[in-house]
Amino acid sequence: MALTLEQVATLAGVSRSTVSRVVNDHPNVNAETREAVWGVIHEHGFHPNNAARTLASRRSQMIGLVIPQALSTVFSDPYFPILIQGIAAACEEQEYYLMLSLVRAQSPTTFRRLVGGGHLDGVIVASALATDPFVDRLLIENFPFVLIGRSLSEAPITTIDADNVHGATMATQHLLRLGYKRIATISGPQDMVAGMDRLEGFRVALRAAGTTPPPEYVQEGDWSEWSGQRGMSTLLSLASLPQAVFIASDAMAIGALKVIRSAGMQVPGDIALVSFDDIPLASSLETPLTTVRQPIHQLGYTAASVLIDRLRNSDRGGEATATRIVLPTELVVRASCGQQSRFATAQRQPDARDSHTRHIKGGTPQPEPVHG
Repeated sequence: MALTLEQVATLAGVSRSTVSRVVNDHPNVNAETREAVWGVIHEHGFHPNNAARTLASRRSQMIGLVIPQALSTVFSDPYFPILIQGIAAACEEQEYYLMLSLVRAQSPTTFRRLVGGGHLDGVIVASALATDPFVDRLLIENFPFVLIGRSLSEAPITTIDADNVHGATMATQHLLRLGYKRIATISGPQDMVAGMDRLEGFRVALRAAGTTPPPEYVQEGDWSEWSGQRGMSTLLSLASLPQAVFIASDAMAIGALKVIRSAGMQVPGDIALVSFDDIPLASSLETPLTTVRQPIHQLGYTAASVLIDRLRNSDRGGEATATRIVLPTELVVRASCGQQSRFATAQRQPDARDSHTRHIKGGTPQPEPVHG
């Protein structure tokens, strides 16, 4: 039978608290004592449970995921379930629990409810807002957190992000290389950094090509399918129709496709589309989407892993160092952009979800320190 914490302490000739410090890798334990405790543990098969770890480290073994989005967006956008799966996978590996909170009202009461009382050891904040009072409070309170997305703050914040600017630039350059001149966009929300970055990537590509889109060619969405429908309806009402549209999320692109078909038009025959995310549905639509693949699952997994590593490093007396990790994006070419034959077939690579897919890769992950 496996021993209890108290029995390990008795056999090793130390106190219960000393066993707890050894199990949690606390630095203030001498080598001889550490060796004695681990000797008993290995000999008798002691397995410290989460409750024991919690008592020893004053940790709850629970992190929170805060999503500052409307409920309708979170539950309708396939991005979030994939992100949560990645976070949950890392938590399971590290023996942590995950609590989900959908925060829309940024009030002090909401903040205290989430991070007060010792219920959470740390927080992952998804979908970074350009200005976020919740993140500001986390900084003021020095509460451990990781941000999924790029931060506009000058404060030292650990962030995990996909390369949104480069991904959007690749997508727009692809349309330009295919010969399209009148290129519009349905952007993400401009109060969110990812929406800002993808719009900037679109503009970067057009500026490099010596062109600027007219204001009516830039329609703002909110990541939802409905906003894609609204944006495409506006574009199709213009006197000068765009030949191609870069849409900042697959969910919005699906809405745009519905409007185009309802108008009796074809994709890519009448209007070409390129989008962003590469959700599973993107490859199985009647017209498969050319889209920028961001590593959604890896974003979540990395964010949780980095946060838990930071918590454990703090328990060992280490200092928290803010880092910025940028994961690469790649363009996945399918039917919605049209004129694929202009590209050399030697570049084609098989895709597990779609045999008619080609990849144009971006850069490599770039972790770097953030200095306050």
